[in-house]
Amino acid sequence: MNRLRLWLLAVGGAGLTALLVAACPGLPRFGGRSHPYGERAVRASLDRHTANTVASVNFDQRAYDTLGEMSILFAAVLGCVVLLRQARDEHRERPEPAAVARPVRRYALIVLPVALVTGLYVVAHGQLSPGGGFQGGVVAATALHLLYLGADYGALERVRPLAVYETSDALAVCAYLVLGLAGVLAGTAFLANTLLPYGTFNTLSSGGAVPLLNAAIGMEVASAVVVLLAAFLDQAVEITEEQGS
Repeated sequence: MNRLRLWLLAVGGAGLTALLVAACPGLPRFGGRSHPYGERAVRASLDRHTANTVASVNFDQRAYDTLGEMSILFAAVLGCVVLLRQARDEHRERPEPAAVARPVRRYALIVLPVALVTGLYVVAHGQLSPGGGFQGGVVAATALHLLYLGADYGALERVRPLAVYETSDALAVCAYLVLGLAGVLAGTAFLANTLLPYGTFNTLSSGGAVPLLNAAIGMEVASAVVVLLAAFLDQAVEITEEQGS
């Protein structure tokens, strides 16, 4: 069996190497100032009034790829939750609040609202400036966990109702799919950015469907990271094995 796996790996690796070598001659010259894909991406971004070309690529020109990335995150979090769930030979113990140094407490409680607002700002302005739903969602989700560092685990649990975040994670995935299907129902294509007006360039309402898809990604990423960290923290802080097992 091991020898068969090695042969499959060798054959697959050889095929991939051959494809990469065959593709290299078609690449633009190294260090060149122009790039065919880059020029088309910037032109399409400007045509659809999206100031941030990266956001235009992620949520317009290649929005289908972003759906795949979101699905990978959703599946990964779901898998971790299943693997880290409380087993039959484990029980849950309420952790005792730990002493927190006063400078750490002050820093965490001061930075928490700043980090949370920063994350939401990055999501909201994803079509205008660097950042977007992926980056801002991670910042907003991890900002909540400063409460764990500055106070205790119980305080974090009070602002982190898992049922709410699990529901919002699923709703965000559904929202992205619904926005994609809306294009099909309108007679264009899945995730085609043709339903909404493109608005005024460099404003929050510009970019057509880009802000909505970006917001769905931000909501999904933030919720998924909260649920993921909750699964690991529960194992580390609350869930313990039965004595004698």
